[in-house]
Amino acid sequence: MDIVQLFFIFALAAFLGFELISKVPSQLHTPLMSGSNAISGITVVGAILAVNVDQGGLAAVLGFLAVVLASVNVVGGYLVTDRMLAMFKKKGGTGK
Repeated sequence: MDIVQLFFIFALAAFLGFELISKVPSQLHTPLMSGSNAISGITVVGAILAVNVDQGGLAAVLGFLAVVLASVNVVGGYLVTDRMLAMFKKKGGTGK
């Protein structure tokens, strides 16, 4: 792919992502965040594939950095989602 196609895909993804997220009500934020964390797992797979491309040292370094940052994003997102869901659990053991 040439750079113009890659830039077009990036711009389209950024625009669609902004439009979708801005229309989501706050009550649906937690389920949406959980779903987007699952989708972010695809980013990890793509980053791993980028590391395997034999384009030189810079590509390997950038691919490794992408793997690390995508993994941090996925793990951090799940931790935040778990913390948000914990806010909705009942306090104490009254059974009500």
